[in-house]
Amino acid sequence: MQKQQSYIFVGRYGAGKGTQARLLMKVLEESGERKVLDMETGAGFRKFFQNPTYTAAICKKVVEQGLLMPVFMCVYIWGNILVEKFTGEEHLVFDGTPRKLLEAQMLEAVFPFYGIEKPWVIYLDVEHEESMKRLSLRAKESGRKDDGEEAIVRRRKAYEEDVIPTIEWYKTNPNVNFLDVDGERSIEEIHADIVKLVGLK
Repeated sequence: MQKQQSYIFVGRYGAGKGTQARLLMKVLEESGERKVLDMETGAGFRKFFQNPTYTAAICKKVVEQGLLMPVFMCVYIWGNILVEKFTGEEHLVFDGTPRKLLEAQMLEAVFPFYGIEKPWVIYLDVEHEESMKRLSLRAKESGRKDDGEEAIVRRRKAYEEDVIPTIEWYKTNPNVNFLDVDGERSIEEIHADIVKLVGLK
């Protein structure tokens, strides 16, 4: 049977992390050997926002303003998914997390705890200008408040202050397999590159 693997997608907002994560999950699922556990924190938060709680209301405002969620809330979301759904057999695909360095360091403890081999960290390298184009287009198509002009400006600041240090930490981390992937190509080209680099084809 294929070895259990974990994949972490990181990069700018609008870099295509969700798209590439879904395509990779499809390849993994088609092998039929193991199921895949989708660790997308964005979907987890959107579900959490529906709760009529004080905390959910604050979190929703944070996201709509284009700010990063505090680390404890991110860990709460993906930690619950692991505790409730992970059986030790599934491949894990993390999309949208981690962003801050502290969260990445906390996530790192997951793999030796579960006896999982070091994960693949897939960095989709996209420049700010390309990211803005994609987010603006997504805002028009979906109407998401967190893709508005002011939110995009805050996202860039958050990316530069918090996400870049996380990516730099991953680049030299011996406990992960780090891949720097050009994210400014077609979806198909990027997907084919990822599949080849992680040894699935």
